Amino acid sequence: MVSKRSGVTEPFFRDKVIAGVRRACQGRPVSEDSLAQLGQRVEESIRATGAAEIAAHEVGLAILGPLRELDEVAYLRFASVYRGFETLADFEAEIEQLRAERSARRD
Repeated sequence: MVSKRSGVTEPFFRDKVIAGVRRACQGRPVSEDSLAQLGQRVEESIRATGAAEIAAHEVGLAILGPLRELDEVAYLRFASVYRGFETLADFEAEIEQLRAERSARRD
């Protein structure tokens, strides 16, 4: 079960995760198969916690990692909504973090 900020609790639906990520991936070279795999990874991550109920915020966090690996532009789109980016500086900080992580992986 997923508990939302409003206090409402609803079942976890992988399709809902995929639909949200699909919006972030619009116009990007991301296949339906890749979206399905991401949805499966998120669901497995949620189930691995063993918790009967998880906050919607935690579901969002579980999406960010796999989405970053899948497509950085889609990741920025999703993160900007999820984390509530309000200024250009918010985007710049996130882009700088992506660059730093990419550079660290190369070293």
